[in-house]
Amino acid sequence: MKRFILATTALTASAFAAQAGGIDRSNQDIGIIFESGNRFELSFGAADPSLDGTDLGSTATTGNVGGNFSVLSGGLRYEINDKISVAMIVDEPFGADISYPVIATSPSLGGTQAVVDSIAFTVLGRYKFNDNFSVHGGLRYQEIEADVSLRGVAYAGLNGYSAKLDAAGAFGFLLGAAYEKPEIALRVALTYQSKITHDLPTNETFGGVPVAPPGLTEVVTPESLNLEFQTGVAKDTLVFGSIRYARYSDTRAIPAFFGANTPAGTSLTNIEDSTDYEIGVGRRFNDQWSGSVAIGYQRENGDDLVSPLSPTDGAKYITLGAKYQASDNLDISAGIRYTNIGDARAQTGGAPRAAFTDNSAVSIGFKIGYNF
Repeated sequence: MKRFILATTALTASAFAAQAGGIDRSNQDIGIIFESGNRFELSFGAADPSLDGTDLGSTATTGNVGGNFSVLSGGLRYEINDKISVAMIVDEPFGADISYPVIATSPSLGGTQAVVDSIAFTVLGRYKFNDNFSVHGGLRYQEIEADVSLRGVAYAGLNGYSAKLDAAGAFGFLLGAAYEKPEIALRVALTYQSKITHDLPTNETFGGVPVAPPGLTEVVTPESLNLEFQTGVAKDTLVFGSIRYARYSDTRAIPAFFGANTPAGTSLTNIEDSTDYEIGVGRRFNDQWSGSVAIGYQRENGDDLVSPLSPTDGAKYITLGAKYQASDNLDISAGIRYTNIGDARAQTGGAPRAAFTDNSAVSIGFKIGYNF
């Protein structure tokens, strides 16, 4: 069973606030349900993106449009018996912090902002048929809110428009199954997370003046499919990886005034479906220390024209992690991730307005786990 010590080290990346696909912040990680016994986890991540572009209308810099952000998550697992376990997870699954500085020499998008915040509570259970096969599933309650401001000459008649979408909650579900072979630390787990449809109370203004009665805007967070695996390949050595697909093409936000003043179907959001791949290796050095290294890739969309509110297209990253087993019950994990953000061109009306190249982000993550 000591091989399973490697599993939590290898998956330390789940504590990261990384540049994931779309507006993912947590990847909706449910790894705690696969732990042994009763356990509590608390994770913190922070990211410092460098996201500079060139204003194509003036060739001046846009300044750094990516704001620093952090995420906090926690989980509690309780083992009812050797077949049934339950868990509760609190996380911040989605988010965005984009703000174009107001620069006189960069008039195309200066002042444009998008802030998205969320929180989710997941209750799930797992049933083990035997040592090899299990199923898991549960319910997810999620709240999301957003504040968007469109500024700059690139927005033409919408320059000065703002939409505040207040928080509202809605329910979704998750279902999955896993195959394990404990003697070689093998586990393959597949989890489906449903989309969640929110009706967000919305106030639209133009130059600070209301332009439509308060109403509701439908916003859908994406359904996703996570495939995760790990296996021992040598004494105290584990290989692990994952594939995550998120259907962001269903994520649309069309407030009343905005929809009436743009071509039919135009959304404040313009996010393509995303697929993220990761593979890595974990190594246990002694009874207290183990470490991991992983590389990841987010597939490019093939068309680098993107929304100014999400000016990236694909990514590559490397993560270094370490775990310290402080006692039989307490473990501490930490790591650092460097992300090379894919080049993209921010567009409005189908015309490129700013080019973003050679950008990156540095993220750190910490996790404390306690078995009781």
